[in-house]
Amino acid sequence: MQKMTVTAKIQLCPNSNDKILLNDTLSAYRAACNAVSEYIFQSHDLNQSSVNHAVYRQLRNNYSLRSQMAQSVIKTVIARYKTILENQKKWIKPDFRKPQYDLVWNRDYSLNQDKFSVNTLCGRIKLPFFDKGMEKYFDKETYKFGTAKLVLKHDRYFLHIPVSYEIEESHLSDICHVVGIDRGINFVVATYDSKHKSGFVSGKAIKQKRAHYKLLRQQLQKRQTPSARRRLKAIGQRENRWMQDINHQVSKALVENNPKHTLFVLEDLKGIRSSTEKVRLKNRYVSVSWAFFDLEQKLIYKAMQNQCSVVKVNPAYTSQTCPECGHTESGNRDKKLHLFCCRNCGYRSNDDRIGAMNLYRKGIEYLVPDTVIAE
Repeated sequence: MQKMTVTAKIQLCPNSNDKILLNDTLSAYRAACNAVSEYIFQSHDLNQSSVNHAVYRQLRNNYSLRSQMAQSVIKTVIARYKTILENQKKWIKPDFRKPQYDLVWNRDYSLNQDKFSVNTLCGRIKLPFFDKGMEKYFDKETYKFGTAKLVLKHDRYFLHIPVSYEIEESHLSDICHVVGIDRGINFVVATYDSKHKSGFVSGKAIKQKRAHYKLLRQQLQKRQTPSARRRLKAIGQRENRWMQDINHQVSKALVENNPKHTLFVLEDLKGIRSSTEKVRLKNRYVSVSWAFFDLEQKLIYKAMQNQCSVVKVNPAYTSQTCPECGHTESGNRDKKLHLFCCRNCGYRSNDDRIGAMNLYRKGIEYLVPDTVIAE
């Protein structure tokens, strides 16, 4: 068995008085995070014990935080700094702008009689909630709640709760089906599987809508008026949410349309951004900002839930190698026409399908020699 963690997003239903308490708590927590952030930026101290010794009393007195809230503030800020140092390799002070509050299970929040009991600056309040679509996560025998985050978005309150549970682990010796998945722009995914069937998800509509968003942002930024800025703020992360929903649908379909113990083979696209130097400037935005990694992450955890596996392989020459005779040559592929034509044996097909076929073959090679692949 292996441990799986997903995030359940539960909408809370506070009354007007509860909203005031929640807003005060969120504001105090955010201000405390910024105060600790300033201290760490000046001291470069990421040791939780010493930071706690330096700022704990200040957090309790200046922001009226309860004991566990103060500890959570320190952990939250230290974790943010460690993430920045790991990614950016330099000290950058994070600014906590959005209202937030991290709640420890059974200390800052709990579930009693179909209501969430949430800790605030003025004590506990009990809040009803919507659980439509999330009902299964309230089975205490199977699912365990972790440290949640209280989020305020569009005047609505949500608890983002990490939910852990155990699933049966998938082993390569159990693999009975292999699917090669080529990710791209003209086709979000092109697939080829053990039954020698190909599949495509067109990216044309997605490409057009993302071009619309890009043009809209450019027009609003040029105006530099209060109404344009309000419009930019309103659309906010709308494009990202829409693209994530597309990736959820694609990854869900891939998992549901294939049997358990399937091996999904992806290209290892690490370092893909560096290859954009060879892309024409007008096409660079599309190449850089396409959500390949997000799709990969969603496929990985959905595959785990269905007792499937995902492996990433070297993508070199997957669109230039003939799957029939093995001849590899850059001239085999016409990028403008998206056509593959082998100069050795004459085999012709869509270039994305060729990539999926070669990824499928690399998946076969990845398995141990005595593994039986169902045809």
